[in-house]
Amino acid sequence: MKAAVISLGSISSKWVIDAMKKDFDQVDNINLKEIEVNTVGDLEVLYQGKKIDDDYDCIYVKGSFRYQPIMRAISTAIYGKVYTPITPNAFTSGHDKVLTQLELQKNKIPMPKTYLASSVEAAKKVLEKINYPIVMKFPSGTQGKGVMFADSFASASSMMDALSALRQPFLIQEFVETGGIDTRAIVVGNKVVAAMNRESQEGEMRANIHVGGTGKSCELDAYSKKIAVEAAKVIGAEVCAVDILESVKGPVIIELNLSPGLQGITKATKVDVAEKIAKFLYKKAKEFKESGKKQDASKMMAEIGIKGGDKLKEIVTTLDIRSNRILLPAAITSMTKFNEKEEYCIEAEKGFLSIKKFCISDEKE
Repeated sequence: MKAAVISLGSISSKWVIDAMKKDFDQVDNINLKEIEVNTVGDLEVLYQGKKIDDDYDCIYVKGSFRYQPIMRAISTAIYGKVYTPITPNAFTSGHDKVLTQLELQKNKIPMPKTYLASSVEAAKKVLEKINYPIVMKFPSGTQGKGVMFADSFASASSMMDALSALRQPFLIQEFVETGGIDTRAIVVGNKVVAAMNRESQEGEMRANIHVGGTGKSCELDAYSKKIAVEAAKVIGAEVCAVDILESVKGPVIIELNLSPGLQGITKATKVDVAEKIAKFLYKKAKEFKESGKKQDASKMMAEIGIKGGDKLKEIVTTLDIRSNRILLPAAITSMTKFNEKEEYCIEAEKGFLSIKKFCISDEKE
């Protein structure tokens, strides 16, 4: 089988590509920055100006939130044609904290209390009513970037005045006291394949590895695993990272990452996360390919009036005769497994035709 990884070429992406090469016959490494999507007529994905091959069995698209529009366009163009672990909608909702929060809330997945205000005036009214400290976030951003903390109304109000000049929306979220520790879980399919606790540096509230946090392997309880998998499923991602805080009311989801770094969690847990992802992609791509063949055969059978499970005994149809040659329905080839490399015995007379595979026993008779 043939696969491709479209990414920005990070170390994590290279690890996944190397792991995929153990199972797939061919794995192409495609630079996201050199991709174009032609939206005139049929959607076409172009790499270095040339159309990407149609014979891929799996395409894994991943990258920074800054490339969200092109990743969604790529996914939209290929979705349903090849196996891809992330749905088109996920690239929009998964890279926007506001949309992520809305999806989680709609599906009753536990998360910190969050507010979104339409104006600075409305936001300040929220700030007057909530308990401190609080967290303020930009909708986009990863690795802890765009996350700010305020321990009073005065500091929050000052931050808001500064943020208003940027003319960007932002979230106001209750602060969950965890002693500077959060949990990152890697979800692959219906499982959490690895999890670690991340602890922030002294004086730093964010526990992200990229801002100096340290990771330590941990085992999640069944409920935490369940909500992590559900959160990924709600967003539409079969491969992603889910960040969790342990509140006094239980675990809450704070963020999802569709293109997580693997170095930190691999080092902390000693789990080959890249291999887990690669094995899953191969399994799903194989299932997708086989399912597609079955669907094609079923469609052809339906077109000639045969229901699934029916044995082929007799078909009433007209014949397609071209240049004095009889062309049989494609479903006949699919069901009989006839191929041009083998020999067949054909018996024919007026109004009758029989074709069967030629074998030694037939020759003796």
